[in-house]
Amino acid sequence: MTITRRETLGLGLAAAASLGLGTVMPFAAQAQAGGGDSYEVEGGTITIHPIAHASFVMTTPSMTIYCDPVGEASAYSAHAAPDLILITHEHGDHYKPDTLAALVGESTKLVTNPAVFAMLPEDLKARATAIANGETTTVDGMAIEAVPAYNTTEERLKYHPKGRDNGYVLSIGGRRVYIAGDTEDIPEMRALEDIFIAFLPMNLPFTMTVDQAASAVAEFKPAYVYPYHYRDSDPQAFADKVAASDAETEVVMGPWYG
Repeated sequence: MTITRRETLGLGLAAAASLGLGTVMPFAAQAQAGGGDSYEVEGGTITIHPIAHASFVMTTPSMTIYCDPVGEASAYSAHAAPDLILITHEHGDHYKPDTLAALVGESTKLVTNPAVFAMLPEDLKARATAIANGETTTVDGMAIEAVPAYNTTEERLKYHPKGRDNGYVLSIGGRRVYIAGDTEDIPEMRALEDIFIAFLPMNLPFTMTVDQAASAVAEFKPAYVYPYHYRDSDPQAFADKVAASDAETEVVMGPWYG
């Protein structure tokens, strides 16, 4: 039996299963076979297309956005050329200059953290804007805020030091979309408000544990959350923990690894 997003919102996967509803597939997940998960916003829709690991394509009423595109350019061949590419930080699973060079179109713009901006080849640098934590920019009328992304656990500090890497909050059609990048459950994440869609990483030793990610969601309460960048972590365990909280957040599973 399948139930819709409206019916699962506030119910949670584990709770729905306990009510005898069988295999629960949110409306957003149903849309995967039809070419992405779509969400209504002012002026149209946001559609999410997971590519792999931390890379995804997001279409909005006004543009096509690629986030941290890496890997073979052919993985993006089903999608329009990007109007905007967002890069959170310099690690190879988030930043690949060869991939960028193959994907940019005539009018593509880039928004990066300052460290990546300094590394860009000159032709890409000419298309790019660097914003640091706490700074904002606007691309074709869409506000973009760079928010912190960093480790807090002592043995993980070497991976993502405070102040270097970005997460992003995008304002699209009256909604706010949070792309966490690589981070732990930092106070700045927990303080976020009015997040419609969130993307949260959860793999060790680089980012969060499942418990950290679920605890953060229970505090900032996005309407929808995608576990991504999770590799060997268990996204279903995360979904169950979110369902057991009072967040009323729907966990959306994307095909990041297969």
